[in-house]
Amino acid sequence: MLTRPARILRQGCLTSGLLFSGFLSFLSLPVLAQDGAYSEPAGFAECKARLQEQAITAGVSSKTASEVMSEVRHLARVIELDRRQPEFTTTFADYLNRRVNDARVSKGRELLKEHQELLARVTRETGVPAPYLVAFWGLETNFGSYFGKMPVPSSLTTLACDPRRSTFFTEQLIAALRIIDEGAIPADQMEGSWAGAMGHVQFMPTVFLKHAVDADGDGRRDLWNSLPDAMMSAGRFLESMNWNGDYRWGREVLLPENFDYSLADGRRLPLKEWREMGITDAFGNALAREPIDAALVVPAGHRGPAFLAYDNFRVIMGWNRSEFYAIAVGHLADRIAGAGKLQNPPPVDAPALSRDNIISLQKALQQKGYEPGKPDGIMGPATRSAIRQFQAANNLVADGYPGEAVLAQLGIPAGQ
Repeated sequence: MLTRPARILRQGCLTSGLLFSGFLSFLSLPVLAQDGAYSEPAGFAECKARLQEQAITAGVSSKTASEVMSEVRHLARVIELDRRQPEFTTTFADYLNRRVNDARVSKGRELLKEHQELLARVTRETGVPAPYLVAFWGLETNFGSYFGKMPVPSSLTTLACDPRRSTFFTEQLIAALRIIDEGAIPADQMEGSWAGAMGHVQFMPTVFLKHAVDADGDGRRDLWNSLPDAMMSAGRFLESMNWNGDYRWGREVLLPENFDYSLADGRRLPLKEWREMGITDAFGNALAREPIDAALVVPAGHRGPAFLAYDNFRVIMGWNRSEFYAIAVGHLADRIAGAGKLQNPPPVDAPALSRDNIISLQKALQQKGYEPGKPDGIMGPATRSAIRQFQAANNLVADGYPGEAVLAQLGIPAGQ
């Protein structure tokens, strides 16, 4: 999971580590010895030894801890990937079109039918409908076609011995060793993403320990080789976050003319109130009279599609803290279940902004008296609120989206 680092779920309580940033900070990238052989970075061996002792203290057997850690190697590529930030933020159109396309929908429908009996069982036991299970599977590993090729113990040790997020990855490493210790998978077969997400549904090790189940009855929780284990584990995880089987994730809607887009600020209102504002479903039909709250989401601003997101939308974001991801899961599930494409697809000409662009945007908003929070290059709620205030004061549609008009008035060049 989890998700894909971007999309990886960071669950579980962080435990205090025995590693110190002062000790870690002098770790350097590995170098080659004069004969060309691999040479560990300074301090890495000491760090491994500390982690091994910490794992044993946490309950991992001495045999597993020593055998696995003796084979661990520092992976410079992991540090490179951890440090790399995408130069440009992905537009909603690009994100959605890459993930929810005809080929993936067709494959999802095929697998929905092929694994009907298994998926029906998961639905009975967890309440999560089959199309959602298949949608998560499709987004996480393209239906099991790619789990990642990084050796998880080495990836997590490399990250645990790096000062940036050592506490979090120390916990993940210990969890991975416990998974090996219980016999779920041999250490040399434990492969996953560079950040340690594993198996069909890309669980992080702590999520695996808490939510993975043995659904095929072979005595092991195997998320790599057992689709029953993977699907039931996904269902159990979603169930633990209070998936509501009586409702869908949300739906595409149509907004009336001159709609007040400032209402798309995360507030949750009864469906009745949204209906009374003139919002309809994507085909112009009246919204259902259901006693459920919803939030309005406009991921591409007023020019793009609008969605009313129900409680299950928040559950999906418990898997991956991204609105784009949550919409993609919901829309892919709808398509797999037989629905068509969006009635109002996102504009493909929306500006792509680099982190530097967004920092410049945040600073420009501050200079004009609109507080976006710390200029960090991230389009969070505070930044969107500041954009809405700026838009309202300048006779623009207050959708909180940094469109061309906002960028032009603030003097921010896009895509540079």
